[in-house]
Amino acid sequence: MTTATPAHKRILLKLSGEALMGDDAFGINRSTIERMVEEVAGVTRLGVQVAVVIGGGNIFRGVAGGAVGMDRATADYMGMLATVMNALALADAMDKQGLTARVMSAIAIDQVVEPYVRPKALQYLEEGKVVVFAAGTGNPFFTTDTAAALRGAEIGAEVVLKATKVDGVYTADPHKDASATRYAKLSFDEAITRNLGIMDATAFALCRDQKLPIRVFSIVKHGALQRVVMGEDEGTLVYA
Repeated sequence: MTTATPAHKRILLKLSGEALMGDDAFGINRSTIERMVEEVAGVTRLGVQVAVVIGGGNIFRGVAGGAVGMDRATADYMGMLATVMNALALADAMDKQGLTARVMSAIAIDQVVEPYVRPKALQYLEEGKVVVFAAGTGNPFFTTDTAAALRGAEIGAEVVLKATKVDGVYTADPHKDASATRYAKLSFDEAITRNLGIMDATAFALCRDQKLPIRVFSIVKHGALQRVVMGEDEGTLVYA
């Protein structure tokens, strides 16, 4: 049953770069990003503080062929720069819909975005601004999933919301197996035992150690984000 007030006061939303592509092969689909921002705007109007970690796969995919054989650290830095581009596009779309967004980068690009400083990020959230964290953790060999877990723990988020194209975690691939069923809840240990691959191992271990729950839900399902923050049965909750 829906309560009058949100179930969460502060959330960390993890968006993949691929989610911004829509049906395009790579890049940013404008209508897709605008629809996502509408969903975010809806929960901010409820008084929920929102921080976002964005991936860069949609942009990096366009240059991936040239990265074959490249040094891993170099390729990862390219990926970080791709997340900055996505973060700028996301913040611009938010500003156009009346939200105040601040992009904070884990690598120094002072002329473009401000550096990540934890107290400043917390101040922005308290002021009702949406904070978009770019450039992952600022280190190669770490994914943006790990950045989401790290930033979520740092800002005291109550939950990490992992936005995907599927409305939760299933017993099997629902696109291939019609009998697949969605898990409403899973413990971290159950997810590990069943090898469900919800996040990469580093991100998952950090969330488990910090007792930071993860909610996997569909970003393409209209109203799903709001249903999640209102505490409804949406997606799959992974808890300690």
